Amino acid sequence: MWRVGILTCSDKGSQGERQDASAAEIKKVLPPGTFRVERYEMVPDAQETITARLVAWSDRERLDLILTTGGTGLTPRDVTPEATMAALHRKIPGMAEAMRAASLAKTPHAMLSRAVAGTRGQTLIINLPGSPKGARENLEAVLPALPHALEKIKGSEAECGAG
Repeated sequence: MWRVGILTCSDKGSQGERQDASAAEIKKVLPPGTFRVERYEMVPDAQETITARLVAWSDRERLDLILTTGGTGLTPRDVTPEATMAALHRKIPGMAEAMRAASLAKTPHAMLSRAVAGTRGQTLIINLPGSPKGARENLEAVLPALPHALEKIKGSEAECGAG
């Protein structure tokens, strides 16, 4: 069972002015027999706050997977990618590319996403869009690869290709 944290990055949400439908959608997509959401928090769009939470959840809580939602667009307050980059040890560009490619099949606005993915220690961190639909579609794009990715991050030396 993989331990998951969901971090919603939203000024309005953190002030109680917006319902967090994206986190609820993410929870629906994660197969319950494989993933267990153990941490959830909503924080404002503040780079230092987001980075601090990612570091704490990775280093102290030792979560396997952290999914952020929100703050990946182009507005001046969209700082989730920068906050995530400050926390990461290694980037995994293919995950962000896969999410954008899947989204581009549905909307040209997907090319505006600045989402990143990578690792901090043995924790996988992935940025998802703030809309429930976008969060669901992006998570579905990478979901089939998550168990294998998490096994590799934990040090599995099993062969990647059977065959």
